[in-house]
Amino acid sequence: MLECAIVGGGIHGTYLAQRLLEETAVERSDLRIVDPHERLLESFRRKARACEMSSMRSTFVHHVGTEPFGLEEFAEARDRGDELLPTQEYPRRPSLSLFLDHADHVIGRYDLESLHHRTSVESIQPRANDEVDGSFVLETPDGDSLVARAVVVAIGHGGRYRRPAWADGVDGISHVWDDAFDPNTAVDETTVVGGGITAAQLATTLTERESVTLLSRTELETETVEADPLWINWNHVERQLHRHPPGSRRRLDVLYSAQNRGTIPPRLVSALESAADRDALSIRQGAVRSARVVDGRVRLLLETGGCLPADRVVLATGFESVFEHPFVGHVADACGLERGYRGMPVLEDETLAWRRTTGDASRLFVTGALAAGTAGPLAGTVIGARRAADRICDSIKPPSESPVIAD
Repeated sequence: MLECAIVGGGIHGTYLAQRLLEETAVERSDLRIVDPHERLLESFRRKARACEMSSMRSTFVHHVGTEPFGLEEFAEARDRGDELLPTQEYPRRPSLSLFLDHADHVIGRYDLESLHHRTSVESIQPRANDEVDGSFVLETPDGDSLVARAVVVAIGHGGRYRRPAWADGVDGISHVWDDAFDPNTAVDETTVVGGGITAAQLATTLTERESVTLLSRTELETETVEADPLWINWNHVERQLHRHPPGSRRRLDVLYSAQNRGTIPPRLVSALESAADRDALSIRQGAVRSARVVDGRVRLLLETGGCLPADRVVLATGFESVFEHPFVGHVADACGLERGYRGMPVLEDETLAWRRTTGDASRLFVTGALAAGTAGPLAGTVIGARRAADRICDSIKPPSESPVIAD
C-alpha cells in the first residue's frame, strides 16, 4: 500500500511530491504521481506551445522548486539572467524556456519521473476493512489499481474547455488547447475569439505570419497578475474567505470578485497595439450569434448584425468550472464527500482535506483550482501550489510504528 498517491502530474502535483519527500517521513517507494502523459508537466507544456506563450505571468520566485530563489540561481549559473524579464511595477518574471528548463532540472534532481505512474485514474473508491480504515483504491483503464492511505487530487481544470454553443459542429473552428489545433498551420486569415491572456498571446504571435482578428465580447481589460498579491498571504485568505462557511455561495462570490478573470497584462496590451499599428491585427468587440462555413471559410454572424469571415476560428474562451467536472462528482459520490454551492468541495480550511458528508475529514486532499474555495483566487497558480503544500504536508504522514511493549 502507498502512503500517498497524487492524481495529476502538473505544476501542483510535481511540487507537492518534492515537499512530501523533503518534509515528511514518506519514502519514495510509498509515493506515486499518477498522470497519463509521457512526462511530468506535459499538459502545461502543450498549452504553452499551442498559444505560443513566451514568458510566465508570475514572478521568478514562483516555480516548481522548493527554494524560493532556486530559479534565479539556476539562471545566473547558466548565464541566462537576461531571461528574467522586467515587469512594470512588479518583480521580474522568467521566460517560458527558462521556467521549463528549471522545472526539468528540479524533476531530474529528485528523479521524480521514477515516481510517475503513466496512466489515468478512472475512479477513486474508499477501501475499508478490519485492517485498513480510510484508505482508497484508484482504478485505472488498464485494470491496474493502486491502494493508498492518502490521495491528493491535483487535476487542474481537468481538460474541460469552454466552448460556446454557436461553435458546435462547425468545421474550421477549434479550441486553442485541442490536440488537433496547430498554430503553425499556414492560413491567410484567423479569427481568435476571447479577451484574456491566452487570446492576446495567440493573436499577437499569429500576426507574425498571417492576418488576425481578435474578437472579444467586451472591452479588453488590463491587469498585471491574476489577483491582488495580498491573496498570497494566508492570513489574508483567512480573513477574507474563511469567515464565510466552507462551500458557501458567499465564498464563491468572494473568489469571483477577487480574480482578475479574462484580463491581459500590460506587456501584451502593448504587443496588441503594436500589431494593430502595422495593420497585422484587427481588434473587434461583440458577441457571436451563429457560425457557418461558406465556400470553405468560416463566417461568424455577430449579434450587432456584422459578419466576420476567416480561414479558421480559434477559441480562447477559457475553462469550464472544475467544481462541476464529472470526475469530481464521481469521486465525491463514491467516497461520501460533501459538496457545496455549484459543486464546490467542502474542505477543512487548515488542511485542505475533503470533508465527508458525516462531517469528519477524509484522507483525500485537494490542490489547484479545485481548492479555490479554501485556498483563494490564486489557488490554481504556482504560489497556490506552495500554499496548498504547506497545509497538506503536515497532514500526510505515515502512521507511527506500534509501540513495543515489554513482557
